[in-house]
Amino acid sequence: MEPLLLSTAYFAPVHFYARYIHHPEVYIEQFEHFNKQTFRNRCVISGGNGLISLVVPVVKGRGPKVLIKDLRLSYDMNWQRNQWQTIVSAYNSSPYFEYYQDELKPFFVNKFEFLFDFNMQIHKTICDFLELENRAKLSTNFEAVPEGTLNFRDIISPKNKTKPDIDFKPVVYTQVFTEKFGFLPNLSILDLLFNEGPNAYTILEDSIQKQTKREL
Repeated sequence: MEPLLLSTAYFAPVHFYARYIHHPEVYIEQFEHFNKQTFRNRCVISGGNGLISLVVPVVKGRGPKVLIKDLRLSYDMNWQRNQWQTIVSAYNSSPYFEYYQDELKPFFVNKFEFLFDFNMQIHKTICDFLELENRAKLSTNFEAVPEGTLNFRDIISPKNKTKPDIDFKPVVYTQVFTEKFGFLPNLSILDLLFNEGPNAYTILEDSIQKQTKREL
């Protein structure tokens, strides 16, 4: 399998981890410039009124020249408490929320200086939940990865409307509000874990149905 290049992500979507488990060599880009309105500092969950975007604020003055590894978190408002309350409200009735909540809550209490470090610690915790080896390597320069690496930094993105990953076919699972909204695909990995628990790995594995052989 080709190596895979991903952007950092805040409680990344199902697509991120579906790809992650299928590629033995994975790189996380730390030298790109910050890109607004992406999964780098936001995730999407489902609540009683539909989709909810949870956005992690970053310090004012952010701009296109700020490297993602140098981007600081902003604590001007208590977004951690607000987001945790939103997550609890959305998933308190899900089958596995109580199973994971104690290990997740510190991310909404403890303060981190940099977004990238925050995301990587979250990623480590998600790998532990999935009983998956945390084999992600950090890029050493902008796109300094082996030749033939699949660049999915902008493929797995809410902005991507023109270059879909044709091999990603999300497996349907029961969500808290399925009866109200039907199945909502590719939400944050939190949604899958809270609803499916130990079965999450199998769902991720089955969501990539054919491996891409060309560089995107």
